[in-house]
Amino acid sequence: MKKNIRLIIIGELLLFVVIFALNLLMGSWGLSSVAWFLDLPSLLLIVLILIPGLIIMREWKDFVKAFSVGIKPYSLLELKNIVEAVGAAQKLTVYAALFAIIISGVLLMGRLDDPSTIGPNLAICFLSGFYAVIIEFLLLPLRLNAERKMNEEMDMGDDED
Repeated sequence: MKKNIRLIIIGELLLFVVIFALNLLMGSWGLSSVAWFLDLPSLLLIVLILIPGLIIMREWKDFVKAFSVGIKPYSLLELKNIVEAVGAAQKLTVYAALFAIIISGVLLMGRLDDPSTIGPNLAICFLSGFYAVIIEFLLLPLRLNAERKMNEEMDMGDDED
């Protein structure tokens, strides 16, 4: 059976959204708390490190190919490059989130004179990590799919010998 990685990622994203929505609805905060999880600067910082980082490392094309593994045929070398590109994206995501958390933490420490801002600013620090977890949640099946396909190609190569 041919697995479509795009459907798997959409399914994961849908699962994440449903669990997130149920968690908010079951809690006492309701849907108004959705805004607490939105911080565009933190998300932009992660994306603005991830995408240019992949481009600078010349991994962008292989990373994009990861979305079509199992749909298009790739050689063993191409699959190895795709696995490495997704691995680089995973590492860049973690480093970008750490960078954003440190920046948010420094900004938080600069405003300790007003205790009422500590809670909201600390929440913003955590959002960078939250976004990194979401991105990693979506990158993991890309890597596993490429590794599985690579193993299948290696197995086919062994059978031909």
